[in-house]
Amino acid sequence: MTSKPSVLVTGGAGYIGSHAVLALRDAGWPVAVIDNLTTGFRFAVPDDVPLYEGDIEDGALLARIFAEQGTGAVMHFAGSIIVPESVENPLKYYHNNTAKSRALIDAAVKAGVRHFIFSSTAATYGVPEVSPVAEDCPQRPINPYGMSKLMTEIMLRDVSAAHPLNFCALRYFNVAGADPQARTGQSTAGATHLIKVAVEAALGKRDHVAVFGTDFDTPDGTGVRDYIHVSDLADAHVLALEALIADPARSLTMNCGYGRGFSVLEVLDAVDRVTNQTIDRRLEGRRAGDPDSLISDNQRIKTTLPWVPKHADLPTIVSHALAWERRLTELRGS
Repeated sequence: MTSKPSVLVTGGAGYIGSHAVLALRDAGWPVAVIDNLTTGFRFAVPDDVPLYEGDIEDGALLARIFAEQGTGAVMHFAGSIIVPESVENPLKYYHNNTAKSRALIDAAVKAGVRHFIFSSTAATYGVPEVSPVAEDCPQRPINPYGMSKLMTEIMLRDVSAAHPLNFCALRYFNVAGADPQARTGQSTAGATHLIKVAVEAALGKRDHVAVFGTDFDTPDGTGVRDYIHVSDLADAHVLALEALIADPARSLTMNCGYGRGFSVLEVLDAVDRVTNQTIDRRLEGRRAGDPDSLISDNQRIKTTLPWVPKHADLPTIVSHALAWERRLTELRGS
């Protein structure tokens, strides 16, 4: 590879997007960010990275960014991610995640952008009949969030067949942790991710952690999930981009997870050990649609990319999340 093309990161002021910006920047890629800052944070974008405050359905703005930056690739993280909200307000999700993605893809094709990395989700599988879940398992989303992401995957597949644009859809499992240098992390108020909620409780920002369901078909009765460190996930995006550039005729779809799971109680025990205290746990009923276990079959990403996770360790993930939570308290002065 001679020169690295400029990468536009949508949602680059958000949780996962900001880690991708750091991974690209650390690896020497030219990078710019577009974010409407409704859920993102200006402080999450490094000062030397151009930040365009605006919306990905603004075709004129995108055309200007692509021209100014000489954009050769898009990493698309912008969107809405709260599953229960998607059930209550499906049109918001079909607008933010599907219609806006269509506008972004359209602008990218018109500008001659050749490579597209898409932030997809294991929610496209719905409640899988098998675990671990491989990429060729049926995709039967059970909520508008998962369906809105699946529809974007389908759009990318069809567009790549009609235009000189290849893509990689990365289906995330449970993303957690924070940048090891505490440069960015999960900053959303009222976040629903278990590890984020647990470290907030450990620091006194919440008075308890709710455990939703204790009657799952798992060893301790609580739901089992595959937690992946956000920095390992960001590294996977950079490697996926390199793979797309190396073979412009090939598109990829890959799970992003470690291939092993931890139960809710195991995660809370790990937080207790890292913080040397005990979090108050409150047992509540199951949430609709929660599978017993959701673990990735990650053989495809391991054989396709030279991806070697650096932080595949639950206490490490918790420690980085905790360090970021303390740093966030400093940033906010509270």
